[in-house]
Amino acid sequence: MARNLLDLEAPKPARGAGAVWMQEGFATVRIAQIAPLFESVPPKYYGGTERVVSFLTEELVREGHDVTLFASGDSVTRARLIALCRRALRLDKQSVDHLAPQILLVERAYRRAAEFDVMHFHIDYLHYPVSRRQPVPQVTTLHGRLDIPELAPLYTEFVDMPVVSISDAQRAPLRKANWQATVHHGLPSDLFRFQPEPGKYLAFLGRLSPEKRVDRAIEIAKRIDMPIKIAAKVDDVDREYFETLVEPLLDDSRVEYVGEIGEGEKQEFLGNAYALVFPIDWPEPFGLVMIEALACGTPIIAYQQGSVLEIMADGRAGFIVETIDEAVQAAARVTSLDRRLCRELFDERFTAERMAKDYVNVYEQLIERSKR
Repeated sequence: MARNLLDLEAPKPARGAGAVWMQEGFATVRIAQIAPLFESVPPKYYGGTERVVSFLTEELVREGHDVTLFASGDSVTRARLIALCRRALRLDKQSVDHLAPQILLVERAYRRAAEFDVMHFHIDYLHYPVSRRQPVPQVTTLHGRLDIPELAPLYTEFVDMPVVSISDAQRAPLRKANWQATVHHGLPSDLFRFQPEPGKYLAFLGRLSPEKRVDRAIEIAKRIDMPIKIAAKVDDVDREYFETLVEPLLDDSRVEYVGEIGEGEKQEFLGNAYALVFPIDWPEPFGLVMIEALACGTPIIAYQQGSVLEIMADGRAGFIVETIDEAVQAAARVTSLDRRLCRELFDERFTAERMAKDYVNVYEQLIERSKR
């Protein structure tokens, strides 16, 4: 007998609004994680936001919290899954209007609001008009860039909406937003293995878009006469950029374009690299690939933009540069770095366990504030 997509698992009975109850000596929080529907959780290929939602959700479950994940039906989780569409919208050729399922997502999540102590949104500002009219504590992690002109008046209107930044640098364009905390992303400690020996190629991992500046990465590789492997997706909006400016640069024996890679391929790709090249030209809110490289022990050559100064440890985990010449000089100094220090930086600051604890602190503060 077919089941309604909205009822993949029956909800647990509500224990009263705002309840935080004790089980086996720790506080258990009933949490709704509301993810974008464009990619599955975790994504099959590229999708930084959905990967972070997955890592957070699984760690919260592991720690004993009662978590419900609102996501696409092809998501995989140990939490209770409430599916709003059969598969990730990006992979669904029959999906024409991507906004309609997102509106349903907000409605369906709030229909179950009484089941949760706190609702955690990862869908930008889409839910704000509804959220400000509901009593359940809620918070939104902003995963994208905020230096967009239309956002300033929006956050002036919705200044009451509690938000979390993924780096301090991300906040710069919206200083007056209702910031609750900065929570850096984290990865499961065992997701990547430490690779003590450096490889013989530079790695570029991400999107082939103007702000990621793969052209800089290729130029650095050519200047030091080292192979470069490029693992990246091309979004439809970047197709013209790729075909006119990037594709001609790939016609070089030192450049290998491997396309979009999945989670299971990143260990080999990043771990076996000489260094990760991160030559961005935009205010990067976080840069998940940087901590993926650190987990493998792979040093980073990164341009000083956005969150890089927060995530990197210049001279310990790699080098922060501002020009091609500086990047070339940094590449020559990579062999002086101890790859163990890269992994140690990851273990100190960027695990999923640390991320989950930071978010639970935010949840508990919001719940306590709502009681008052």
